[in-house]
Amino acid sequence: MSKAIQAIRGMNDILPIQTSHWQYVEKVLSRILERYGYQQIRLPIVEKTELFARSIGEVTDIVEKEMYTFSDRNGDSLTLRPEGTAGCVRAGIEHGLFYNEIQRLWYIGAMFRHERPQRGRYRQFHQIGAEVYGLAAAEIDAEIILLTARFWQELGLNDLELHINTLGSSAARATYREHLVTYFTEHAEQLDADSQRRLHTNPLRILDSKNPTMQELIQHAPQLLECLDEESTTHFSKLQQLLNHAGVKFIINPRLVRGLDYYNRTVFEWVTTELGAQGTVCAGGRYDGLVEQIGGKSTPAIGFALGLERLVALLEQRNVRMPDFAPHVYLVMVGELAGLEGLRLAEMLRNQLSELKLIMHCGGGSFKSQFKQADKSGARFALILGENEVAQQQVTVKYLREERPQFTVNISELVTWLQSVI
Repeated sequence: MSKAIQAIRGMNDILPIQTSHWQYVEKVLSRILERYGYQQIRLPIVEKTELFARSIGEVTDIVEKEMYTFSDRNGDSLTLRPEGTAGCVRAGIEHGLFYNEIQRLWYIGAMFRHERPQRGRYRQFHQIGAEVYGLAAAEIDAEIILLTARFWQELGLNDLELHINTLGSSAARATYREHLVTYFTEHAEQLDADSQRRLHTNPLRILDSKNPTMQELIQHAPQLLECLDEESTTHFSKLQQLLNHAGVKFIINPRLVRGLDYYNRTVFEWVTTELGAQGTVCAGGRYDGLVEQIGGKSTPAIGFALGLERLVALLEQRNVRMPDFAPHVYLVMVGELAGLEGLRLAEMLRNQLSELKLIMHCGGGSFKSQFKQADKSGARFALILGENEVAQQQVTVKYLREERPQFTVNISELVTWLQSVI
C-alpha cells in the first residue's frame, strides 16, 4: 500500500470542530466593518511577482526569502500573495477606484510565506484586512484604531495592548537611516548574521530583531522621533489627542517599525503576551506613497491586517464563550412511510424557520442506532417519526440534553413550538 499523502508542512486543515470558531470570528468582524462603511473586495491569490518587489521592497525578508514564486507556462514570474495591501492597491489603480474617490475596503483570504512553521506563524495563513484611500488627516488613523478596538470589545478580548509609533516622512526616514547605519556600524561586532545583512539594505529592520543578545544594543540606538519633520510630528500629536479623547489607552513604542518598506507616519500593533513570540494579533499603519509607487496617482492610504489563526487561538486559549453551532433538531424516522413523510416535514420546517438547524437521519436503522447518531450530533432535541406518528399527524419530541419526559405535538403546531425553543 502506498503511503498516504499528507498536507504540506505549515499549510493546515481547519477541521469541522474548529470552523465554527472561525465562522463566528469572521461574522463578528465583517459585521463591524460593514457598520463602519467598509465594502468587501475580493482579490486574486496569485499576482505578478513585480507587484510585491515594488511594493514590499526587494531587500525585505518577504521578497528575498519567503515568497512562493514560480514561472507559468508563458514564462511570466508569478507569486502567491504574501499579504493583501499590494493587491488591493493594484486593483484600485487598475479599475479606477481611487480617481477623486474615498474608498473604504476590506478583504479576507489566505496568504502565503515560506517561513519556519510555529504556533501562530504558518506558511498558509489567513487575514482580514481593511484599507482606506483618499484621506490624509489623523482622524482616519484614529477611526481605524477605534474600529479594531471594537473588534476586541465584541470578542471579549479587552486586555490587548495598543502600541503606536510614527515613521515620519520619507525624508525623515532617510535621515534616520543614516543615523542607524552609523550607530550599528560602530557596534558591528555585536550584530547577528541577519542584522549584518540588513545593515546597508534595511537597517530599520534591525530594531525589530527578537535576538535577546542584541536587545541592549537596540535599546540605546538613535530614535526616529528625534528626526521627525514638523508635519509628521503634528500628525502624530493629533492622533494621540484623538485616542486620548476617545478613551483608548496606548503605548508609544519608538522601536515599532513594521516589516514592510511601504509604511510611513502612523504605525500600530495590538499585542498580547499569551501567544509566545508571535504576540502581534493585528497591525497596520499609513502607506501614503504606495499607490504612486505602484503606478497610480499620489493617494494617501492607511490600513491594517489581522491574523485569523492567532485570533482564534487566543479565543480558544482564554475559553471565550462561542455561540452554540450544534444543530437544534435531529429527525429520527423508522419505517418506509416515515422516511417519505420525514423528508417532506424537514423541508417544510426549513422553509418556515430560516434559523432552524436540522439534521435528517439518512440510511435507515433502528431507533437505538438513530438515537446514537442523534446524541453524537450534539442536537438539543430529537423529533421522532414512526408509523404511528405518521398516521396521527404528530411527532414525538425527545430532549437529548435535559432529563425531561418526551411528549407528542401535532405537526400543525410544530413550527410554533420550535419557534419558542430555538
